[in-house]
Amino acid sequence: MKVLVLYDYPPTPGGLATQGDLLYRGLLANGVEAHAVHLESALEKQWYYNWFKPDVVVGTGYWGHTPQLVLHPQKHGMTAVPWLVADGYIANYQNVLNELPLILVTSHWVKEMYVRDGISGNSIEVLPVGCDTDTFRPYPKDDPKVLAARKALAIQPEEQLLLTIGGDAASKGAREVMEALAIAGKDLPPWKYVCKVWPQPRTALQSNLDQKLAEQLGISNNVIFQTSIISRDFIPYMLNACDIYAAPSRLEGFGMPQVEAGSCGKPVIGIKAMGMLDTLVDNETALLAGVGQKIVVNEVTLGSESGYEENRRIVFEEPRTVDYRADVTDIKDALIKLMNSTELQEQLGSAARKRVAENFDYRIVAAKFVKIINERLQIY
Repeated sequence: MKVLVLYDYPPTPGGLATQGDLLYRGLLANGVEAHAVHLESALEKQWYYNWFKPDVVVGTGYWGHTPQLVLHPQKHGMTAVPWLVADGYIANYQNVLNELPLILVTSHWVKEMYVRDGISGNSIEVLPVGCDTDTFRPYPKDDPKVLAARKALAIQPEEQLLLTIGGDAASKGAREVMEALAIAGKDLPPWKYVCKVWPQPRTALQSNLDQKLAEQLGISNNVIFQTSIISRDFIPYMLNACDIYAAPSRLEGFGMPQVEAGSCGKPVIGIKAMGMLDTLVDNETALLAGVGQKIVVNEVTLGSESGYEENRRIVFEEPRTVDYRADVTDIKDALIKLMNSTELQEQLGSAARKRVAENFDYRIVAAKFVKIINERLQIY
């Protein structure tokens, strides 16, 4: 089998790039002939089509990437298999996607979203995102690099470190976590909460709003918004420096940082919804808060970014859930329970590491990909 993998290549630190790169590396580790190319590099893609002649072209993205992941390979006679995440209402390309013999998605919840928006479930298979369990692994607490990470984050030895990583913190549930921390008050041992967000205009605006919330809650001295540019090489040490990874996300099709935290042997606080139902096991590898609120809309206005020439108003027959909010009381209870029991932290973290190694290691995911292609497309 020869596979061409389309993603943001060479890989940037973003989730979609990491998703594609780990599949590419996993295929090579499984002895599969594979090459990687940027999904938007039309000329280079065509070059691979002409000499490499891949049996299948797989690309990471969301439905809006259909022109790059599906239409371009098909134009040149290739078999295209998109590996998709969820991103809002699937406003266009239903006909194109429904003609495909196979679509991969990152979780069962993402599959539900595509089926909800008119894509046949018969052609959809779930393939989770891989994790590099060699890089994301537990380190001793006294490892010099872990201690250096805590020092760089200004965490004192007696303080427990809660960590959230995301493009912005709010989308990962940080506002709900902050509210829970404020409510828990003196029931918690000394702590610091670090929100690692990316330096971009949208992030800066949201971070300012989140910092104001921390001030209003009276916990701003304990909440740190870290906006430095970092590479993925540093993330395993950040995760090992923390005691609890807290990300009860508002919208999550998979939850790569939650899986990576588990791979580092850290307990996770998540939400009992969306992709985390695939990746986390409540009371075994994580503590999952219930859904406190669903944000529902009756209509959306879409434009060129959704494949239309001009803005179009879409009215739904049934209201759509577009966002979730974790139950703050549940998060508070989870924080009190975890932060006051090192034994429970270690128990959940150990189970999380085992689950990730057995189910989400990037080589295992690549082997699952090969199996799906063999079974569904009869390509060997």
